[in-house]
Amino acid sequence: MEILVDNILNVTLLEPKHKHPTIFARYDALNEGESLTIHNDHDPKPLYYQLLGERGNVFTWEYLEEGPVWWKVKIRKNICGEIDETLGELAAKDLRKAEVFKKYGLDFSCGGKKTVKEACAEKGLDVTKVEQELQQTDKVPASHPMPYDEWELDFLVDYIVNTHHRYLRKNLPDIAKYANKVMEVHVEQHPELLEINNIVQAVNEEMTAHIAKEEKLLFPYIKELARADKSIPKPKATHFNSIEDIVDNHEKEHETVGNSLNSIKKLTNNYVLPDDACASYTLMYSMLKDFEEDTLLHIHLENNILFPKAIQLEKE
Repeated sequence: MEILVDNILNVTLLEPKHKHPTIFARYDALNEGESLTIHNDHDPKPLYYQLLGERGNVFTWEYLEEGPVWWKVKIRKNICGEIDETLGELAAKDLRKAEVFKKYGLDFSCGGKKTVKEACAEKGLDVTKVEQELQQTDKVPASHPMPYDEWELDFLVDYIVNTHHRYLRKNLPDIAKYANKVMEVHVEQHPELLEINNIVQAVNEEMTAHIAKEEKLLFPYIKELARADKSIPKPKATHFNSIEDIVDNHEKEHETVGNSLNSIKKLTNNYVLPDDACASYTLMYSMLKDFEEDTLLHIHLENNILFPKAIQLEKE
């Protein structure tokens, strides 16, 4: 019986000592862009890490079947020059992937410049499992998510201001008020509320100043650039040298807020209410969770879509 048929390798027909050497030889014989599908009677995950260690990050790994009898994996040799997309790039193209990142605690907004492999390695996550779930999102019919990545930059700026900045101005003062109120009432039983309140008050001040600076300096210039690209000569920045210079500072401020959100999440045990939580306690946790959700998307839109496109537009 042929072991390799239509680039499908049934490794159960090989002696154990020949399995991995044969797979490596078949993989090495592939042309760029070609793939090899292996059939096995158990999960070949150790092969993934051996291939990654010995050949580098030059392949994609996709489970086609996962037991209980057969495991089938498609291994594709990447085309030279192909680079793994970052978390931010993946989320920008398809926000359904952001739900996978959220599930595993992978930061696609502030930490959006890392690849899936890098982010999983930092957190000690099984990258094959995460990548499998990301691949599954491609097979699910899309609903109708906002096409953020397709919008004109001036429209995206207005959306961020009218949606996310408005949300912050409306809700952050209330979140700060309830954080202080709940801390005063429950701090003896729950001392972590003192730190939560301190973080919330700091975030309130930081984000209020941050969005005001964006609306006064950065966003008007980006909108001028976007309009100039269509009809008039490009403007010159008056308050800074280039978008790239000011964006670096904005992204650092985003990272600070992201770290604060992570701290709150840990202190609240992922927003799990204690048994003695009153109505105000419950409302505060709900508002904090909503704030995290809104902020992740807010920062994602800026770090991974608006800023890179604005930098490119200014350079053109």
